[in-house]
Amino acid sequence: MRGSAPVRALAAHKSARRTAGAVASVALLLPLLGAAPSGTAEQAPNERLQKAFAAAAAEYHVPQSVLLGVSYLQSRWDTHGGAPSVAGGYGPMHLTDARTALAEATQHHSEGDEDARGDSSRPARVPEVSPAAVPEISQLPARLKTLSKAAGLTGLSAEQLRTDAAANVRGGAALLAAAQKQLGRPLSDDAADWYGAVARFSGADDSATAATYANDVYAVIRDGEQRTNDEGQRIDLAASPGLRTDAAQIERMGLRKADGDDTECPPTVACEWIPAPYEEFGDGDYGNHDLSGRPASQSIDYIVIHDTEGSWDTTLKLVQDPTYVSWNYTLRSTDGHIAQHVKAKDVAWHAGNWFVNAKSIGLEHEGFLADPDAWYTEAMYRTSARLVQYLAKKYDIPLDRQHILGHDNVPGPTTANIRSMHTDPGPYWDWQHYFTLMGKPFHATASANGGLVTVLPEFTENQPEFTGCAAQGEPCRAHGSSAVRLHTRPSEDAPLIKDIGLRPGGEDSTIDVNDTASRVSTGQQYAVAGREGDWTAIWYLGQKAWFRNSKTQPTAVNASGLVVTPKAGAADVPVYGRAYPEKEAYPAGVPAQAVSPLPYKLLAGQRYVVGDKVPGEYYYSTTFDTAPHKVVRGADEYYEIQFGHRVAFVRAADVDVVSSGS
Repeated sequence: MRGSAPVRALAAHKSARRTAGAVASVALLLPLLGAAPSGTAEQAPNERLQKAFAAAAAEYHVPQSVLLGVSYLQSRWDTHGGAPSVAGGYGPMHLTDARTALAEATQHHSEGDEDARGDSSRPARVPEVSPAAVPEISQLPARLKTLSKAAGLTGLSAEQLRTDAAANVRGGAALLAAAQKQLGRPLSDDAADWYGAVARFSGADDSATAATYANDVYAVIRDGEQRTNDEGQRIDLAASPGLRTDAAQIERMGLRKADGDDTECPPTVACEWIPAPYEEFGDGDYGNHDLSGRPASQSIDYIVIHDTEGSWDTTLKLVQDPTYVSWNYTLRSTDGHIAQHVKAKDVAWHAGNWFVNAKSIGLEHEGFLADPDAWYTEAMYRTSARLVQYLAKKYDIPLDRQHILGHDNVPGPTTANIRSMHTDPGPYWDWQHYFTLMGKPFHATASANGGLVTVLPEFTENQPEFTGCAAQGEPCRAHGSSAVRLHTRPSEDAPLIKDIGLRPGGEDSTIDVNDTASRVSTGQQYAVAGREGDWTAIWYLGQKAWFRNSKTQPTAVNASGLVVTPKAGAADVPVYGRAYPEKEAYPAGVPAQAVSPLPYKLLAGQRYVVGDKVPGEYYYSTTFDTAPHKVVRGADEYYEIQFGHRVAFVRAADVDVVSSGS
C-alpha cells in the first residue's frame, strides 16, 4: 500500500557469533558490579547498554540472559531514538503505549485507488473505509499498554521509559519479575525457571502464541548473540546450549487455545483460523475472494509481502467484511501471532494484479511503510520468515526476490494501473535480515565479470534521504533502509531516473517515500551496464541507471545468471505487466483479455535478469458459482524479468536468453 502523513491507511487493500558459556546468575553479577570502576570513571560509550542490562538484572533479580533474550526478540536491542513501533512499543524492551500510536494513525486501507483484484474483466474493487475511533485505554488489551504498568513498578515516568534506553531496560526487568511472582515462582538464578514469565511478557492471550514467543527467546539464549545496535552499542549474550525449558509452565497459565486446526502453518509458529467470508450479494456481486483449486488448477509461484497500515484489530475486522478485499495471512507485531483467512488453494484479492493474485499468497504484516520508526519487531520477522519457508517448500517457490515480492514489486497489469499500484512494505523493510532468517542471506556469488549485481546495502548504515513521512515534502527521520537510489549519471548531483509509466508527462522523479521510480532494493538483481570509479550502472526501465557502490561502503555485490536481451535485428520489444494468453486460446464463454503492453520498451543491447519462464495464463472466475471458472492457457510463453523496481514480463518469442557473463 501507499503510506502518508502521519501514517496512511491501506487503500484498496490492500524485520552470530556463538560463544560457549553458562547463564550468569544475579549472585555472580553483584560482585562484578561492585568491582566496576567508580562513578567518577567514564563508561565506554558503546558499553552503556550492556551495563544497563546487568544493573537491571541485578536490581530485579532476573537472570541477565533472560532479560537480554527477551529484549533481542523484541527489538534486536535497538532503541529507535525513542520512537514507537507499529504497536506503540518503545525502546529495547518494546514497552507498549499503543493509544498514543493509534491516535496518530488513520486506519487500514483508506488511501489510494488500487483495484486489489486487478482483474479488468470486472469492475474495480476499491472499497471505502471510515476511520475508526481511537480506543480508550481501558479498551486496549494488556499487551498494548505495558509501559504504564512498568512505570508503576519502577517509579519511573512514562517519558523516561520511552526515551531513556537504560530506564526502558529497568522497566522490562520489572515486568518480568512481576510476571514471575504472579505465576508463584521464585526469582531464581536459573534461566529455565523463567519460561512461563517470558511467555507472559509476550502479552499473548493464547497458549500457542505464548509458547512460540518463549521458545524463540530461549533459542536466542541457547545460541547466544552479539550485535551492535542502532546507537552503536555493542551487546553480547553468551550462549547457553544446554538450557532446558518446561512447557508445563505455560499449560498452567490458563490461556485460551487458539483455533488452529484448519490453518496451513508450520508447527513452529502460532497460527489461528479467522476466515474471510465468501458471500454473494446479488446482481453478480460477491466477496471477498475467489474459490479455486490451487496448486492442481494452476501453480502458486509468488508470496507477496504487505504491511497493514493499521492496527491488528482493525485489520482483522476488515478481512472479515464480505464487502471488502482479502489476503491469506495477517501477522501481529507484538508477538508474531499469525491469523490465516484464505486457504492457499483459493485466490485472495490483495496484490492489485490479477495474474499475480491468481498465482500468489499474500501476507499482511502489522506496520506502516511511511513511518521509519514504526518499526517491525523481531518476533514478527521471525514468524513471518518461518511461514514463508514453509509455504515456499510446500509449493516449490524459490526463495529469491523474484518470487518473494514486496507489494511494491508487483507490476501494474496495464498502463492505466501503474500510477495506482501500492508501495508497501516500503524502504524500511529489512530484506537482508528477513532472508537471513529464512536461511537464504544475500551474498556475492561471482567475480566482477559475472555480469550481474545483487543489491545489498548494509541496512543500518544505509540511510538515503526520503520525504513525505510526516507531511508531503518534509524530510523523514534518518533511518536504516534496504533502498538504493538511481541516477542518470555517476554523480549525486545527476537527475534521478524517470519512470514514464508513473509520470507520462516526463516529470522528474522524487525522493518521496512512496516514489519507487528511481530506486532498487536489497536482494534484487540487475545486469551491469557499466562501472566508473565508485559507481555502478545497471539496466533499469529501459535506461542506464547509476548508483554509488564504493569499496568502503558497497551497496551491491557481484553475481551471475541468465538474462534476456532482444532477439537479433529487433530494435526493441514490448514489456507487459501480466502474462496473459493470446486471444485464440480463450474457449467459448470466456471473454478474451487484452494482451496490452506497458509503456516501456526493452531495447536492443540491454539485458535484464530472468526469473521464471511461464505460460500465458488467465484464471476466469467472475461468478459466485464456481462451475464456469476456468484456467485458460495459451501457446505463448513469457519470461518474468527484473525490469525496474517492479518485476515485468516479456514474450519468450521476442527475446534470447544468454549467460550474464557472456
